[in-house]
Parts: sequence; C-alpha cells; structure tokens
Amino acid sequence: MDKKLMLIVNPVAGRSAYKPSFAEATLLLAQAGYRVDLYYTAARGDATLFARDHAAGYDAVACIGGDGTLSEVISGLIQLDNPPPLGYFPMGTANDVATTLGLPKNNTLEAAARMLTGTPHPYDVGLFGGHEHFAYIAGFGAFTDVSYTTPQDQKNALGHLAYVLQGMARLPSIESYQVRVVWDDGEYEGKLVYGSMSNSTSVAGIVHFKEQMVSLSDGLSELVLVKDPSALADLANLAGSVLTQRFDSDTMIIAHTKSASFQFERPVAWTRDGEPGGLWQAVELKNLHAPVQLIF
Repeated sequence: MDKKLMLIVNPVAGRSAYKPSFAEATLLLAQAGYRVDLYYTAARGDATLFARDHAAGYDAVACIGGDGTLSEVISGLIQLDNPPPLGYFPMGTANDVATTLGLPKNNTLEAAARMLTGTPHPYDVGLFGGHEHFAYIAGFGAFTDVSYTTPQDQKNALGHLAYVLQGMARLPSIESYQVRVVWDDGEYEGKLVYGSMSNSTSVAGIVHFKEQMVSLSDGLSELVLVKDPSALADLANLAGSVLTQRFDSDTMIIAHTKSASFQFERPVAWTRDGEPGGLWQAVELKNLHAPVQLIF
C-alpha cells in the first residue's frame, strides 16, 4: 500500500446507512492501494478539526455523512495550504451536493467505487460573514430551516418527502424581510421572502436548478432573491415555478456573482448547508474560487 486515505465517518448520518457495506468498501479501497485510517465524529465540528489537523499527511480524504459533514470537512481543508482531494460518500437525507455531483447515495460500496474511478475537480466554496464557510448554500427566509426543524422521526420515516411536506405546511405563514442587497452588477431594496447564495443544482432536496445554470468552479455563485408576493396565490404559483424549474417569475431575481451583501432592518436567521447559521443584521457572502478539489 503506497497511498494513505483519511476516512472521516459521521456514524449517525442517514440512520447509519453506511454500515451494511462498510467492510466491503474499506476492503475495496485497500485493494486499490490505500491504507485507510478511520476518524469517527462524536460532536458538531469534529470533522473540521480532523481535516484541519491531520489531512495534510494524507494523499486523499473521504467523508461518510450528509451535506453537513461534507461542509465541516471542507471548512477544515481550506485552512491548509495544499489540501488533498476529497471524496464524498453521501449518507444524509437531502444529499444536495451528491445530487449535483451525480454521486451514489446511501451506499458505501458504490461511493467507494465511484471515488476510485473518479477524478479530482476544482470546487468553489462560500465565505460567510468573513470567517465562516459554506460548501454549497447560505440562505434565509422561506423553507431555509426545513432541513433542521423537520422532526427526526419524520425524516426517518419519510426521507426527502418529509422536507417537502414540512415546506408546504409553511406556505400560510411565510414571513417577509425588509432588506437591501448589493451584488457584483446589481442591487435590490425591498421585501424578500427568501434569499440565498449557492453553488449547487439542488437545494434542500426540493429546488433543482438546470445544470446549465450552475458551474461549480467558475468563481461565481448563484444569487437567488424572491420578492414578497402580493397574495398567497402568487406565492403558491411561485413555488410551482421553482419546483418545475421555470425561473421566469417577476418575483424572482437570479444572478451569478462573486459576492453579495445583505443589510436588514433587524437581525435575521440564516442557515449554512442546512445547519443554523446564526442571526445577522448585516452580512457579506463571497465566492472563494476553487480552494478544494472534490472527487467525482
């Protein structure tokens, strides 16, 4: 064995779906010439610390978990001068990044095989508030907290459908936010029900952008702003447009940008990669051009 692989495992992600084929997957990696060292997370932030403190000594890194685990690993890797390439074994519920990359989901053996046949690709990462990072999306407003407010028993029983049902239940109580947004070549001031900056074709397992709308390594992120509809019917029509990939609504702004700043009248809750991102009254988001490489 002449290659070293750091394998970071979130043992509770995806109802521990990694276990049935885990032994076969590690054997496959070993047969391909990797010495596999296992790092198991026990708390939020562990994956970031593991990657930051140990990844430099490996030829490659892989992580088993959901998008949150991937986000943590990337947050650790970008602190290194020359991070090793990263493989992803998706075991979450939404698996937005896996959908974007076309990776097999909730199957450790298939994910390991894909890593061995894949190649490293440059991947843009987001900078949030000057010191936090996001792997694929930061957002506020309608539905952005669905992934972590949906009860775990519903996730376990219904999977992706749980997110959709939770989101539909929110329609009658959508809140709007007075905000000024400035990006590379535009600005908007008024009320929004949703705003995000992303680098993904899939968001929360619900919204799917067409592939030609998104490049993962062009140094640009996709800014999405949804204005406050005048009536609930308009909001329902907007939701239908998003779900069917018809992004031609008068209430929606989509732009490709390197950065975007948000100024609110009061602190607003944000999410980063499906996890709570804190309350912010003013925040700037930036695209960091290809600081890591993902294997797919």
